[in-house]
Amino acid sequence: MHSPHDPYVRVRGAREHNLRGVDVDIPRDALVVFTGVSGSGKSSLAFGTIYAEAQRRYFESVAPYARRLIHQVGAPKVGEITGLPPAVSLEQRRSSPTSRSSVGTVTTLSNSLRMLFSRAGDYPEGAERLDSDAFSPNTAAGACPECHGLGRIHRTGEELLVPDPSLSIREGAIAAWPGAWQGKNLRDVLDTLGYDVDRPWRELDQKDRDWILFTDEQPVVTVHPVREAGRIQRPYQGTYMSAQRYVLHTFADSKSATLRTKAERFLASAPCPVCGGSRLRPEALAVTFTGRTIAELAALPLTELAGVLAAGGEGSETARVLTADLLGRIGTVTELGLGYLSLDRTAPTLSSGELQRLRLATQLRSGLFGVVYVLDEPSAGLHPADTEALLVVLDRLKAAGNSVFVVEHHLDVVRNADWLVDVGPHAGEHGGLVLHSGPVADLTRIEESATRRFLFGHEPAPARAVREPSGWLNLGPVTRHNLRGLEAEMPLGVLTAVTGVSGSGKSTLVGEFIPELPGVGRLVTVDQKPIGRTPRSNLATYTGLFDVVRKLFTATDEAKGRGYKAGRFSFNVAGGRCETCQGEGFVSVELLFLPSTYAPCPDCAGARYNPATLEVRYEGLNIAEVLDLTVEAAAGFFTGVPAAARSLSALLDVGLGYLRLGQPATELSGGEAQRIKLASELQRVRRDHTLYVLDEPTTGLHPADVEVLMRQLHGLVEAGHSVVVVEHDMDVVAGADWVVDLGPGGGDEGGRIVAAGTPAEVARAEGSRTAPYLMRSLA
Repeated sequence: MHSPHDPYVRVRGAREHNLRGVDVDIPRDALVVFTGVSGSGKSSLAFGTIYAEAQRRYFESVAPYARRLIHQVGAPKVGEITGLPPAVSLEQRRSSPTSRSSVGTVTTLSNSLRMLFSRAGDYPEGAERLDSDAFSPNTAAGACPECHGLGRIHRTGEELLVPDPSLSIREGAIAAWPGAWQGKNLRDVLDTLGYDVDRPWRELDQKDRDWILFTDEQPVVTVHPVREAGRIQRPYQGTYMSAQRYVLHTFADSKSATLRTKAERFLASAPCPVCGGSRLRPEALAVTFTGRTIAELAALPLTELAGVLAAGGEGSETARVLTADLLGRIGTVTELGLGYLSLDRTAPTLSSGELQRLRLATQLRSGLFGVVYVLDEPSAGLHPADTEALLVVLDRLKAAGNSVFVVEHHLDVVRNADWLVDVGPHAGEHGGLVLHSGPVADLTRIEESATRRFLFGHEPAPARAVREPSGWLNLGPVTRHNLRGLEAEMPLGVLTAVTGVSGSGKSTLVGEFIPELPGVGRLVTVDQKPIGRTPRSNLATYTGLFDVVRKLFTATDEAKGRGYKAGRFSFNVAGGRCETCQGEGFVSVELLFLPSTYAPCPDCAGARYNPATLEVRYEGLNIAEVLDLTVEAAAGFFTGVPAAARSLSALLDVGLGYLRLGQPATELSGGEAQRIKLASELQRVRRDHTLYVLDEPTTGLHPADVEVLMRQLHGLVEAGHSVVVVEHDMDVVAGADWVVDLGPGGGDEGGRIVAAGTPAEVARAEGSRTAPYLMRSLA
C-alpha cells in the first residue's frame, strides 16, 4: 500500500487502445513529457488512461445520475492507478469556434471588463446603472436590436440578384433563385400571377421588378404546368417567395454549407447602421471609462488596453480593484506573446497555436494548486521564438504546485522536461510499451527508442541541390486580417516553406491561392479540418476504400445466395446495419454539465451491423472484422485486390499504417486527418501540374514521421508538381527549396515579407525572427 503522500502517480496494467499491460511510475510536481511516434500509445497513456481515470473519479464523487452515465461511458482499461490528483485537460480542440466567440470570451477578460463598466463606468446624467449583461453583444439585454449583436448586416440589391438584366426570367435572369424544380416552380407561379417571364428583365416595369425581388408577400396560386409529351403533370398549389426572402432564409437557416455559400454570393455585408459595428445597444454605448466606450476599449491591442486601464484605475476603490484584476489577467496573455490581439478579435480568425496559448493564460490565472495538467502538444502551431515563452509558462504552472504532463514532439520542450516517458517502439500493434520512464538524459541508453536519434544526435540536413523554379506565381495585393496590400512572388515546381511567428499572416497569405491564378492548374489544399464530425465518417469511407470492400462482400457466394446488394454492407443505410445505433457503433451519451460523449452500442457492441450481415464472410472475416483491421494488416489481407492495395499503400506511405480502417473521424487528430487527405490525393495518379498547399503538415508528428511525410512531399515535386507548406519545424524549412518569411512580429507588427529566398539566404536575413533558428538547423 502506497502512502497518501506518495510522490508518484503509479499506473498498473494499462491496456487502453494499443497499450500492452503498461506499468509505469510518473513523478508528481514535475514537468513530464510523453514522447513516441504517432500512434505509439502516448496519448492513450496520458489522456486515455491517466486523465480518463481522474475524470471518472470526479464523476464518482457527484450525483448518482452522473455515476450511472459513467458505466455507459466506461472506465479506462487499467488495473489500478494510485497517487493520482485531480486533473485538468487542455486538449487541442478540433471544433470550429463561432464568430460570437472572441479573445475576450476565451480568456474571460470580457467578463471582467463588463463588470468594470457596470460598477465603475461613467453614466450619463439620470441614466440607471446597467447590469454587466447589458454590455455583452451575446445577450438579449446588450445586443443591438438591428444586427442582433453581430455588428454587421447582410443586405441584397437588384444588381446582386440579377447580374444580367438582358435575360428574361425564363432564361434565368434571377441568378439567386434555386436551381432545378424549385426555380422552375417559382417561374411558373410568377407566370400564373400574370408577370411576363419572357421579356428581358430590363424592360419590365420597376414596380414589378421590385415586387418580384423584394416582396414579403407569399401568395399561393394553382399552377397548370405546360404539358410535355409523354408526361402527365397535374395542377398543384404553388407558393411564391421573393428572391430576397429566399436568399436571406437560405443564408440564415440552411443546414447545407454549399447552399449557404451560394446564398452569400448574393449578399453584401456592411457595418450595422444602428450600432456602427459595435454590436451593442445605445444604452450600453452611452457608458464610458476613461472617456471611451466598452467597444472602443475592446478594439485596442491588449498592450495598449493595459496602458489605458492603468491610467484610469485611480478612481474609486471598485475601479482600483477591478482594473488591478484586469491588468493581472492581461499580463499573462501578453507574457505569452499575444499582446497584439484585441478582445473583440473573433476566435475563427485565430490560429490553433494562439487559441491554445489563450487557454493556457486563463489557467495560469486560475490559481489552481495540486492538480495534474494534461496538455496535448501545447507547442503545436508555435514558431521556435514563441516556444520559449511557452516553456516559461509550463515552468510557472509547475512552480505553482502542480504536475504538468505534456504529450509533445517539439524537441526543445522535451529537453526542458524533468522526466521523460517514451512510448513505442513503433505505432499501433507494434507500439504500446513504455521504453523509458526517467530523466531525459537516460534515454541515450535505450537503443529501440525512435526519439533518441533526434534528441541527442542533431545531424545537419543532408546536402541537396536546391531546385530551380519552373515559373512564378504572383499573389496579391492582399488586404485581409493583418496583411495590408501585400504582394508576393511564389515559385512553381519547387517546395516552398512559408514561415513566421504566430499571427504573422502565414495562413492568410496561403489562403489567397485560387485555381484561377495563371500557372496554378489544379489546386489541392490539404488542411487539418476533421474528415467528418461524427463516428459515421472514417478512414475507409473517406478514401473510397469502403466501396471496394463492399463490392468484395457482395460478390461472395453467401451474399449472392441471400440476394444482398452492396447497400447491405453499408452502415449508413437501413437493412444491414444495427438499428439501435443506426450503424454508428456508438450511442451519444448526453452529460448535463459536460460535453456529450460516445459509448459503445449496447446491442452490436460497436460492430455497427446486425447479426445476419455479420454471417457473410470474405476470406474468413466478416465486414466488422475487416473494418477493425489496421491499414498495415489490411495491406497484407488485400494483396490480390489492386483497387484496395493502391489506397492502402498511399496510407502506408504517409505513415498511417497503425490506424484502423473503421476508425471514427472523431478519434483522429488534426495531423492524422491531414495525412489521410494527402493519401487520398497520392492514390490519384495525376499527370497535369498540381499545386499542393499544406498548413503546418508536421503538427502532431514525431520527427521520425516527419521524415516519412517529407519524402512524400519531395516525391510530389520530383513528379513535376508544386508544394507550399506553412511550417514551424526548422528542419523541414531547411530542406525546402525556397522560403518566404513573414513578420517581423504578430498582428499589427506582422503582415510583411521580411525575407524571401533559399533557406541559406533567409538564415542570413537581418530582422527576421526565423533566421537564427533556421541557421541552427542548417549548421
